[in-house]
Amino acid sequence: MEKDKRKKEIADKPVFECSKGIAIQGYEGSFHQVAARNIYGKSVEVIPCATFRDLIRIASDKNASSGAIMAIENSIAGSILPNYNLLQKSKLKVVAEVYLSISQNLLVNPGVKLEDIKEVHSHPMAILQCLEYLEQYNWKLVETEDTALSAKMVHQHRSKHAAAIASKLAAELFDLDVLAPSIQTMKNNFTRFLVLQREKEAIEIPAANKSSIYFQTNHSKGILAKVLTVIADAGINLSKLQSMPIPGSNFKYGFYADLEFEQRAQLDQVMGAIESLTNSVKVFGIYQSGKIVKG
Repeated sequence: MEKDKRKKEIADKPVFECSKGIAIQGYEGSFHQVAARNIYGKSVEVIPCATFRDLIRIASDKNASSGAIMAIENSIAGSILPNYNLLQKSKLKVVAEVYLSISQNLLVNPGVKLEDIKEVHSHPMAILQCLEYLEQYNWKLVETEDTALSAKMVHQHRSKHAAAIASKLAAELFDLDVLAPSIQTMKNNFTRFLVLQREKEAIEIPAANKSSIYFQTNHSKGILAKVLTVIADAGINLSKLQSMPIPGSNFKYGFYADLEFEQRAQLDQVMGAIESLTNSVKVFGIYQSGKIVKG
């Protein structure tokens, strides 16, 4: 019985190759790196990329990386729409996902106190997320391109009057103190990250219960409703449906969908049934539903 249990645990655990590092968007200490550590472990080597386009390019190169971690949506800001297009044009596959609880923290050099601070540096979105806390003080708010880079700059300049808003990982990497933890206004803030691998190396695990797909219809009357009915009739949960304009068309749309199923046969049934209702279908990946982890 114990032996069978161990076999099941091994079968349920995704196995990812990580010999050449994982591409992330942003700098070391970013939330992308936090997500990468949750998937690959703390010793994972990350390859910082300035843009998501660079991330896709490096992840697609077998000589440059073992894949990538890419943010795709946030519980407050919504979907990162350009990333869907980047994913569609690539030959990368989704092999896993993770939901990271985003915690913004006020970081300072050791010994710096609240009364010493004159300015706070961070990405505009991070500043916006923490305005309720920041407006308690008469600090100058300095917008930068990245939260982790802000933390690095505060560290490098050894400033006694500047603070940064960033992750606890950034504090760890740049020897900063967390003067005030979790200062974001909305505490339930999650970002969903996709784990991407090249198509030839992606392996579908036995515990897979979710799939991300893209489809286009012929836009005849009621056709989308028919597709959604097929999905529902198969007992599949449509956990996400995102419309995107089809480039070059006159306000016609394609649809990105996340499908959650109990049996692999359910997905096969749906994919076969919607073939006649769609002009094209692409499967981005078949993988196991991700869990929420702390940032």
